[in-house]
Amino acid sequence: MTQPNEQLRMLAPESFRQAISRRAIFKAGTAAAGVAVLAACSNEKKATDSTAGADCDPLDVAAIPDGTPGSGFSNVVNQSSGTLSMYTWGDYNDPEIVGALAEADLGVSMKVDYYPSNEDLITKLSAANGNSGFDIVVPTGPYITQMIQKGLLQKFDLSKLPNISNVDPFYLGQAWDPCNEYSVCKDWGSTGWFYNAAEVGRDINTWNDFIDVCMNEASGNCSVLDTAPNMAGMYFWANGINWTTEKAEDLDACESFLVDEFASHIKAFDSYPSTKLAEGAYIVAMAWNGDARQAFVRIADAGGNPDDWKWGLGAPATELWMDNYCIATGAPNSDAAHAWINWLLTPEISIRDLNYHGYHSGMQNIDELLAEFAPDLERGDMIFFGDDQVASMQTGAVNSAQDRLVDIYNKVKAKAGG
Repeated sequence: MTQPNEQLRMLAPESFRQAISRRAIFKAGTAAAGVAVLAACSNEKKATDSTAGADCDPLDVAAIPDGTPGSGFSNVVNQSSGTLSMYTWGDYNDPEIVGALAEADLGVSMKVDYYPSNEDLITKLSAANGNSGFDIVVPTGPYITQMIQKGLLQKFDLSKLPNISNVDPFYLGQAWDPCNEYSVCKDWGSTGWFYNAAEVGRDINTWNDFIDVCMNEASGNCSVLDTAPNMAGMYFWANGINWTTEKAEDLDACESFLVDEFASHIKAFDSYPSTKLAEGAYIVAMAWNGDARQAFVRIADAGGNPDDWKWGLGAPATELWMDNYCIATGAPNSDAAHAWINWLLTPEISIRDLNYHGYHSGMQNIDELLAEFAPDLERGDMIFFGDDQVASMQTGAVNSAQDRLVDIYNKVKAKAGG
């Protein structure tokens, strides 16, 4: 069990803030969209290529005051009605928050569907041409530029989101949406591995170790995330290459290794492996940190021994992602979508959700919120990362390599029999 006072140094690591202030590179949208830079959440505001010509000034995040649990936080809850449909990542919210609590607090009933990757989300919305039937979607930051350009997202009515003031300014005003017209931070996290140490018999400390274990002790019992960038990222990180590379020689080498040497050892492509891990389907899995944290609980619930299992953050490098709440174009119940997102930005609900999904929710003064609303938070070291860990993380990109990565992914899946 991690006590709140032990987490203070991990809640908003200085290196994460420096990564933002030094404008870590994102390439967003299509190849023609050019470079979009992660905006500094400060008085310095600059529109990117993706937002050039925007008819608003970037959100004045510097003007948002710090809050404290008892006073400075906004706790506005707007009632709504009807059915609210959300398309999101698997098992990504406390069941009560998308169930009985939403109905009791807001007056809405929720229907939730799941996707394994941003590419699947965009394909589904594009094919629906504004008639997807979904109200809320949860894309990862760099994909938002592309989604805005394709007309897949509708603008917020920010007057209906007063609780956006509760979000730490470091997580607002990002390059993909500097005015927060279309998106607001849901949470952020990273990627690593989760494995049964009793079965593997050795430590996994690097991506090279992970790959070697999958090709040997765990051959046929190894899963990787069901997304093209992450699967290729594993190879790039192991070989000292930034996963946003567009170099033909890097992509060729990645394809050669993953298709010809690695694919046959993969049992499954699983973006949410915690349930299957608890069932004993895999002995090692590539996993996002929150899902790996949930795996410990599910293994115990299934009668297994959580002490046999270990989590490791990807090394020597791994990803840093931020997911965002957005409203889909043609949303059938836009009012309820605003009400639900605004409700998620109240301190108590945000921390309750964090305690379930295991990702940093981006709220201001989160150490104080944890002390008040989750004093018994467990495995906080899997949610809040230290400076040295954050310094090893690389932001993602949607660039000219996107189609090639998807092609590599499809070839690996075919070779693996997936």
